[in-house]
Amino acid sequence: MAGTPQYIRNLNENLIMDALITQGSMSRADISRQTGLSKPTVSSAVEHLIERNLVKETGRADNAQGRKATLIQFNETAYYVCGIDIGATRIRIALSDLNGQIIAYDTYPPIDPGQYVQFNSVNVQSSGEAEVEGGYETSVASEVPVLRLLHSYVDQLLQKNRLQWSDLRCIGFGIPGVVLPVSGKISRIVDPLAGMEQDFSRDALARAFPCDIMLDNDVNLAALGEYRKGAAMNSPLFIFFSIGAGTGAGIMVQGHLLHGLGGLTGEVAEMRMQDGRRLEDVLSADGLIRLAKRHYLKGLLSSDMQPEDIFAATRSGEGWAISMMKEYSQMIASALRQISTLLAPELIVLGGGIGGNGDVLLPLLRKAVAEQFPVQPQLICSDLGERAVVTGAVQVALQHTLMKLSKGRLKSRNRRK
Repeated sequence: MAGTPQYIRNLNENLIMDALITQGSMSRADISRQTGLSKPTVSSAVEHLIERNLVKETGRADNAQGRKATLIQFNETAYYVCGIDIGATRIRIALSDLNGQIIAYDTYPPIDPGQYVQFNSVNVQSSGEAEVEGGYETSVASEVPVLRLLHSYVDQLLQKNRLQWSDLRCIGFGIPGVVLPVSGKISRIVDPLAGMEQDFSRDALARAFPCDIMLDNDVNLAALGEYRKGAAMNSPLFIFFSIGAGTGAGIMVQGHLLHGLGGLTGEVAEMRMQDGRRLEDVLSADGLIRLAKRHYLKGLLSSDMQPEDIFAATRSGEGWAISMMKEYSQMIASALRQISTLLAPELIVLGGGIGGNGDVLLPLLRKAVAEQFPVQPQLICSDLGERAVVTGAVQVALQHTLMKLSKGRLKSRNRRK
């Protein structure tokens, strides 16, 4: 409640943590000057933050004269967060400290719905309860095999970095599907994960992992990643347009993701081309392969050819590939023109397995923008590449954790060395 001693203490501690995160190491006197709080208030708040393991003393200031002041620093290793990108072609997992610095990153094979049910060998509990060893909560397991698999991946990453499950406060998940904002249920999901909507719901994830869970559409999180750490840093209005196994758009306005009714903002897969075809059927990896087979190689295309082979042929100057890429780029431009006319973004960031081929696509698309668009946004490619989603997942987990810290809702702990 506003005005209570606890509320005022939290407010003072938040001011101090914000100053330390922004300025780095500071003395108590510097903190007082920076925040406007009295020196006794700063001293009391700092002592409480030290008890909570959120700040630490780091040494003495290099004063020219007099007694050297003790420096205070935000303790970025007080807790950790995790981001998981459940992609159609790879699983990507990252661990981060409270400064958003990724300290560990690894990739794993994609989930095969036809085989994941056979996964039974992960050495974790299946009781659904936390194991306590030496006073430390270690893990929670799930009866859903695919979640046990993901749990084991995180467990391995923690162990490699000498961390406990009790060090991990939140995991952000990026899912290639529509996430209902209130319930956390998934209304649709892309192939090859179709049929696994219930397995990846927020409730299922919360039962499988012993920490807070954040869940969002993968393209939304890629947009957040680019805004915080990538090509769109601090852009007031931009669109992340992803083309790969599927298509999607993440829209950010003044640093906030738009989700819309039922979480459907940015589901451009359902847009229609002039001939009535779904946008995703035309622009996705499968659509690109179909375009090559139908109009350019007419049955001569290798059955195992992938989109990257077509881009490689374009780069090497093969005529059929160059002609095809011009046609394909016009279809991308048609979709971007509709979006730009409606939203008038200042920036569009291309990403995904196909969209990331900026050396091929951007010259063609920029020409179309200059000639055809009533609104002409800047068009660039992702800085983060395949790490865009997992970076955004880390960021949403970090936001959640820092918010709980600011409200004093995370219990302090003494870390085992």
